[in-house]
Amino acid sequence: MPEGKSRPPQDQPWESGWAPDTSRVPGTRRLWLAGALAIATVAACVTAIVLTDRHADDTSAAQDRQDRTTAADPTGPGLISYASASPSGTASPAAGPGRKSDKPSAGPATTTAPKPHRSPSPSTQPADPPEPPAAHPTSAAPKPSSTWRSVRSVNYPDRYWHVNGSYVGLDRVTYGSARQDATFKLAKGLADASCYSFATTDGSYLRHRNFVLRSERDDGSSLFKQDATFCPRTSLVSGAIMLEAVNYPGRYLRHKDFKLRLDPYQYGGQYQSDSAFRLVEALAST
Repeated sequence: MPEGKSRPPQDQPWESGWAPDTSRVPGTRRLWLAGALAIATVAACVTAIVLTDRHADDTSAAQDRQDRTTAADPTGPGLISYASASPSGTASPAAGPGRKSDKPSAGPATTTAPKPHRSPSPSTQPADPPEPPAAHPTSAAPKPSSTWRSVRSVNYPDRYWHVNGSYVGLDRVTYGSARQDATFKLAKGLADASCYSFATTDGSYLRHRNFVLRSERDDGSSLFKQDATFCPRTSLVSGAIMLEAVNYPGRYLRHKDFKLRLDPYQYGGQYQSDSAFRLVEALAST
């Protein structure tokens, strides 16, 4: 058997000249490799984190630019754009199959104006006011011929037209001379033969001046003839008439404070009564 050689002591060099290295700690190379590997790993992780953050920043910046562009442009993606109104002269598109056209195919479009709102009538007026008096004499009025008549009030049946001085009032007639002044010749109208003129017993005529009825002499003027002509109209009071001025249509003789005057037509009951008269037999014989 070969003889086992004992290992020379570690503190003595081999014959070949090898001697243990006592200048460094055993295992130092492995520690350096492990440290280098750890440093490389840390560096790789840091680099990856930096690159990831930079990519996220770039993506966020791009999204911000896109949002600003969209806000500046209302027609950008994601917003609903409404078409502007077409000019009035532009024809509307033709209706497709199964769809009715909103406008007729021919002829100009017409619009219907809204009806004006009517305010309710005052409580003093009837809900459906009557029409103004008819434009023709009624059967209750005598024909315009030379006939002597007296004119009596409807709402004051004891009072008559009466000339007092130059004015005409609504008075009670109780004596002879007053009866003469309350009697008139019912003649054909000076300005319109289908209407009336009222002549007094002394040859004057009743005319309106400043819308007040008075007795004056005929001066032959056209204005006098018109002022002295009154047309009988239908009254709401049965058997009575209203007298409209021929040169002021819409104004009728009425008594107010027992004076005869010319006032515009009204629908109120007071006006209707004050402007209603009856032509009766003459109070005085002529």
